[in-house]
Amino acid sequence: MRNDDALLRLHASDNVVISKGDMQAGTEIPENGTLLNVTDAIPFGHKVATAAIAKDEAVRKYGQIIGFATRDIAPGEHVHEHNLVFAEFARDYEFGADATPTDFIPEAERATFQGIVRADGRVATRNYLAVITSVNCSATVARYICDHFRGPALDAWPNVDGVIALSHGSGCGTASHGDGWDYLRRCIAGYSEHPNIAGTLLLGLGCEINQIDSLVEDLGLTPGETLHTKTIQDMGGTNASVREGIACIEAMLPAANEVTREAVPASHIILGMECGGSDAFSGVTANPALGSAADLLVRHGGTAILGETPEIYGAEHLLIRRAASEAVGRKLLDRISWWEDYTKKNGAVVDNNPTPGNKAGGLTTILEKSLGAAAKGGTSNLVEVYRYGEPVTSNGFVFMDTPGYDPVSITGMVAGGANVVCFTTGRGSVFGCKPTPSLKLATNSEMFSRMHEDMDINCGRILDGEADIESLGREIFELILRTASGEPSKSEAFGFGDEEFVPWQVGAVL
Repeated sequence: MRNDDALLRLHASDNVVISKGDMQAGTEIPENGTLLNVTDAIPFGHKVATAAIAKDEAVRKYGQIIGFATRDIAPGEHVHEHNLVFAEFARDYEFGADATPTDFIPEAERATFQGIVRADGRVATRNYLAVITSVNCSATVARYICDHFRGPALDAWPNVDGVIALSHGSGCGTASHGDGWDYLRRCIAGYSEHPNIAGTLLLGLGCEINQIDSLVEDLGLTPGETLHTKTIQDMGGTNASVREGIACIEAMLPAANEVTREAVPASHIILGMECGGSDAFSGVTANPALGSAADLLVRHGGTAILGETPEIYGAEHLLIRRAASEAVGRKLLDRISWWEDYTKKNGAVVDNNPTPGNKAGGLTTILEKSLGAAAKGGTSNLVEVYRYGEPVTSNGFVFMDTPGYDPVSITGMVAGGANVVCFTTGRGSVFGCKPTPSLKLATNSEMFSRMHEDMDINCGRILDGEADIESLGREIFELILRTASGEPSKSEAFGFGDEEFVPWQVGAVL
């Protein structure tokens, strides 16, 4: 990567560079030992051709193909939607070609954080009680129960971070089998058993398809002091259910409050990684810096989850080259094939991204976006691939099949056990997540300055020449440790997270 005052070249073989500021037509900019005459107005973060690109020729960024020219492009031209398009091309899947032994840090030297150790040995980073609904029909009653515990109601229980209502838009009017059914139930079970939740009330209406009794039995949940199940119809309606629900939570508060934090190894951190509201600098600053932090976490024995399958599309060959085995690589290819079939059946294409906001930030095709998004995965070996919401049991760098839609994607990772989330953003996202703290990493200094109350780290300092990827990776890693120890994130200070439980809904609504 070469970082000049006005242009950013990411790889020697690239035929486009990135503008680091708004440029006027007619500007002459030094680039690769020559003067590049910029013939169009180029917005901040957008691409400029550095050489003649013939119609149908590949356009390269990161040293990889990001699309193909729809017409001849001259040096100095703006390269974007008007002359660049996504198209399929053959990718070489060399299983494990770049896999190398992990340089683990000796256990005696590994980082620690102040975690909450549960009775079964699992480690929490937060301490909530939750009301989780089986169906949307019980969502309002769940919220009424939790509203009782807002404000000073928890003053007597200082070690409890809150009482949260986790509701969703499904649970009935759907097939009682298939991917969507499995995903919903996995998410409910994963949150119910999440270390960050000290006790759960599973609340149903009573007549829904997603019956609580069968959910508990099918997923191996064990009702008891920390898991209660109730339905509104059996309790006698809204008022009776709110009263009984409040009493249920109150009965769990004393035990939930009896926790202390203690030093535990960083190997207990399961990091969920997401990017949303991306721009052209996501793959240059925040994502590779997060990838560096993920590598560091893996070296300390922890786990880092990369997701968003549609947003690694076109970059999957790079992950497969790091697969610990051919079997792991083929699991990822299977999920890519599923998405190609899924989008085709639903009259869509995998290249339905970038979003309008992404495009305004300089991203043109899903290939370009994916290459930047995959940078969150760092350089560690890919040791496992999980279906949506499955419990993550492997330490190291793993992949989870999730959609690109941020709340749905992160819900799957948290259901899988993520106890810290890092969320990179270039346009500016205000996402937060309960029960798992979410850190937001800004890709550029302009947005960080404008939205500093929502951003936890400014990775735009890499672009400004004030930091490098390795130093920012270390800074992110240290912030992850402090956040896991109880330091609130910006989104937690705002109270975000009650509305962001969004299980992936796949299949017909009947």
